[in-house]
Amino acid sequence: MAHASSLTRSRRRSAWIFLIPMLVILAAVAGWPLLRTFYFGFTDANLSDLSTYKFIGIENFYAVYDGEAYGLLTDPEWWQAVWNTLFFSVISVSLETALGMVVALVLNQNFRGRGLVRAAVLIPWAIPTIVSARMWNWMLHDQFGIINDMLMKLGILSAPIAWTASPDWARSAVILVDVWKTTPFMALLILAALQMLPGDCYEAARVDGIHPVRVFFKVTLPLIKPAVMVAVIFRALDALRVFDVIYVLTPNNPQTTTMSVYARQQLVDFQEVGYGSAASTLLFVVIAFCIMAYIMVGRVRLDEGGH
Repeated sequence: MAHASSLTRSRRRSAWIFLIPMLVILAAVAGWPLLRTFYFGFTDANLSDLSTYKFIGIENFYAVYDGEAYGLLTDPEWWQAVWNTLFFSVISVSLETALGMVVALVLNQNFRGRGLVRAAVLIPWAIPTIVSARMWNWMLHDQFGIINDMLMKLGILSAPIAWTASPDWARSAVILVDVWKTTPFMALLILAALQMLPGDCYEAARVDGIHPVRVFFKVTLPLIKPAVMVAVIFRALDALRVFDVIYVLTPNNPQTTTMSVYARQQLVDFQEVGYGSAASTLLFVVIAFCIMAYIMVGRVRLDEGGH
């Protein structure tokens, strides 16, 4: 026992020796800028002159002057950006998870050319987001886009639609592009979980004559649920802080402005470093709250399933 305890302590020391350089670099690269952003959120800093600014407390978040409320929490554009972000995240992540599950189940089967299909499926994910967003921007163009041309030839549309400029279709267009781009990522993670499953359960189900759909919901889905939860968390983190695809496709559309786009507008376009930092701070809080809530709900469901 003493030898085992000594070996455990030695392994822990070795682990910390390897982790400390990474933690120091992470603190310098991510921790310090994050703390500075939090601090600037409580100042009146302006990009035109960052040498002179003063601490103003929570006035960037909420303040009352002459009986009228000001600040981020009273800004309807901010709350519209919050709603846009949550709507985009829920719809896109849900679609990507469902489609990724279907793609992973197909790629998990044995068929000729499976390796080539797997490589082809990953192409949208491998393309840089800016490039794919610009590509889709041309495809969705109301005058030159191939999407309008195809739909008009099929008789679905009678006139071209400005997908990324229309207040009715811009949000759907952004979600479409994001789903096309990120579904392979979800499929890859789910496929990795599927290939780790034991084959004994499926052999027994096949011998008993259980329908494949029932096997999926009773055997496959419960076994891969932890992996799916991790995949959803990673994808939700990206979706909640989405910026590039929104900024390229719909740069000034209030129907698709997300929290990251709003913070960028305040920081760069309006040069309000304090106000933009306050928006970035609230973005961090919203993301942390959503992820923690998802993890807590997921744990409860897993415990109930275990019981």
